[in-house]
Amino acid sequence: MFADMTTKERTNIRKAKDLFRQHDGMLSASRAIQLGVHPRTLYAMRDTGRLQQISRGLYRLADLPPLTEPDLVAVSLRAPRGVICLISALSFHEITTLVPHEVYLAMRKGDERPRIGYPPVRVFWFGGAAFSEGIKPHTLDGTGVRVYAAEKTLADCFKFRNRIGLDAALEALKLYRQRKRVDVDALIHFARVCRVENVMRPYLEAIL
Repeated sequence: MFADMTTKERTNIRKAKDLFRQHDGMLSASRAIQLGVHPRTLYAMRDTGRLQQISRGLYRLADLPPLTEPDLVAVSLRAPRGVICLISALSFHEITTLVPHEVYLAMRKGDERPRIGYPPVRVFWFGGAAFSEGIKPHTLDGTGVRVYAAEKTLADCFKFRNRIGLDAALEALKLYRQRKRVDVDALIHFARVCRVENVMRPYLEAIL
């Protein structure tokens, strides 16, 4: 199919691929067009398999190695002000047996809800220090992803225990003790930040 293209079309595709490579192989459609990629070139690359659609309006060069965390990467690119939280953060830290079927995303109260068609996203609204504290930046597949620290995530799970289930929080605390270096000071600090110190303390005393 590449051979059937005109010289101009082949040149446009090569230039577009170079632009994608300059941005770690991944661009939104709007950003690619802003950088000079013609919409016709972009969709031709998608339709011929040169681009992989990660989520609505987000494309990645198909000849790159597979993404290790495609859902977290896609959501972080579409909602850079958000933070991966709760079950998704537990899974990232490997302290849950639950498999998140949607990306759990914390947003600051007052921010606009992100418009993400895929992957499915479950938004939780955090305010003040409960949003801003405990954020740890990570790089996944060349993309910056913000995830709450394990200790902050545990406190969040107790705070939202009525929505995710107390069993999920208790299992995570048990696995944290087994798999991580226990930081009691951090656990107590984030319990206070999330205003669940009285709720968490009996469980902490029982297993730590």
